[in-house]
Amino acid sequence: MTTTRTRTAAATLAALALAAGLTACSSSSKSSAGASSSSSAGASASSSGPAITGTVTVFAASSLQGTFTDLGKKFEAAHPGTTVKFNFGGSSALAQSIVSGAPADVFAAASPATMKTVSDAKGNAGDPKVFVRNTLEIAVPKGNPKHISSLQDLSAAGVKVALCAPQVPCGSAAQSALKAANVNVTPVTQEQDVKSALTKVELGEVDASMVYRTDVQADAGKIDGVDFPEAAKAVNDYPIADLAKAPNAAGAKAFVAYIESPEAQQVLTAAGFQSPASS
Repeated sequence: MTTTRTRTAAATLAALALAAGLTACSSSSKSSAGASSSSSAGASASSSGPAITGTVTVFAASSLQGTFTDLGKKFEAAHPGTTVKFNFGGSSALAQSIVSGAPADVFAAASPATMKTVSDAKGNAGDPKVFVRNTLEIAVPKGNPKHISSLQDLSAAGVKVALCAPQVPCGSAAQSALKAANVNVTPVTQEQDVKSALTKVELGEVDASMVYRTDVQADAGKIDGVDFPEAAKAVNDYPIADLAKAPNAAGAKAFVAYIESPEAQQVLTAAGFQSPASS
């Protein structure tokens, strides 16, 4: 009896010891797994860059107004806590404002020449990158009452033409196209940005204007467009850069990267801009 009781007690103690050991292993395993999971989450969190917040001020060529306004909203949605503030205008005037100290984070110009004004003043934080190209088209009132079909028609007696001023990218491009066609045109007005030149056509103040194809496409309900072969001699590259004195440097870099993204490029090409890769 004594031997049997002793064996029974020993067996019970062994079973309890085994159970305690299994419980300890299980707790250790869970603890180890939890630590590993926490470590992975921490590494993931630290690998993601700082959150983009605050106002991102973008100076952009007036021909980008429609697309950039749309892209600004998409950028804000992707980065809660951000606000994109735009200043649209003639690229040459915007460049001078930046050089003179106007607070801005990003500059998107309608020509390398106007971007060079900022670059020469060491106003860029990074090298400018061409993100789209644009081509000229003749804008005429609906129905094309003067039956304009070529650049030569712009020099005809009685045809009133609006051009961008020569120092503005659309004006410089227009001069290049006219030179390629060997045509002289005396405009009744020279505007400081392409939107102003287009408005002259919309209001019926002129019979034609040379603007960007994207502007004609965006305003198709009010005007008509006339293609001309010499436009191929005056294609404008559009560079973009974050600025050296950007108040929101992180936001500036993020916005420039977004404009170069496939999503933004799709919006731009749908509006009539050309991808630099398609040149």
